[in-house]
Amino acid sequence: MFVLTHTQIIVGMIQKLSASAVNTVNLYEPLGEPMEGLKDNGQYVITEVKYSENYPSSYLDITYPNKDRDASNPTLIYFHGGGFFGGSKSVGDPLAESDATALLNDICAEGFNLVNIDYVLVPEYHFPDPLIQANEAFRFLMDHSEEYHLDMDRVVIMGSSAGAIMTSQLGSVITNPDYADILGISSVLKPEQIMAVVLDDAPLAYDKFSLGTKILVGNYVKGSFFLSREEIRRYNNILWVDSNYPPNVLLGSEYYVDMRDMDEALTAVGVVHELIDPLAERNMEMQHCFVASERVNDVARDAFDRMIAFIKSQKN
Repeated sequence: MFVLTHTQIIVGMIQKLSASAVNTVNLYEPLGEPMEGLKDNGQYVITEVKYSENYPSSYLDITYPNKDRDASNPTLIYFHGGGFFGGSKSVGDPLAESDATALLNDICAEGFNLVNIDYVLVPEYHFPDPLIQANEAFRFLMDHSEEYHLDMDRVVIMGSSAGAIMTSQLGSVITNPDYADILGISSVLKPEQIMAVVLDDAPLAYDKFSLGTKILVGNYVKGSFFLSREEIRRYNNILWVDSNYPPNVLLGSEYYVDMRDMDEALTAVGVVHELIDPLAERNMEMQHCFVASERVNDVARDAFDRMIAFIKSQKN
């Protein structure tokens, strides 16, 4: 019982075990040396751009399909996973057994200027701090759109795992003023700027979580397994979906139950979306955030192709 009311004990142990392989700390300096130039794959990258003074881990990378930065491309903003205790834009998600870096390179190659964003981690920061911070990143991108050649009128927001939770909630922050109000956020982005959102395996329905997921999410929300009904209501934005929610792709594998619940909520209010659920479609259980294995797995590649096709079909 003590551990369930002090979840950081367990999460802290996971952070220590993960620290040698992934980022698990909040820093006011970049994790790597800033760089700008062409990558081996021909894409042009600018790394470790500071977007805010108010939080640590406020750095982002921008990748363009090629050296022609003036090309007219939509902007895809990506939030990494990591259970809100680890991971980064550079190394991805310690909880997902796939190559997120390859996934982002391949998304960029499809004709998107890709912005990959870091955000704060527990135990120093909790929900909704990363969402407030994300809004600061959006403000920076708006203010510097000409400098970085970013089209902020055609924006896609995507996240995996913890990042998918953020993306899901940001979809409601941007389109539902009541939800934005209860989180204390004044959205920088307007609904008409959003082409689509992509939720890559987001755990949202707290009451249906496994014990391990409740510990991770409860720790993120307030450092305890025991969330009140109001805390769950603020966290689970399936409950806040309305007809203004952006068009979206739902990728369900480990958290297929949550993505099916989101699918039902979106269908009920008439939002255009696509659920990609290998268990339902093929009777195949896939690993967490499976789409990132699209270079080596045919099922993941099919999901990737459908995701890209859906996004490109949404015209702002």
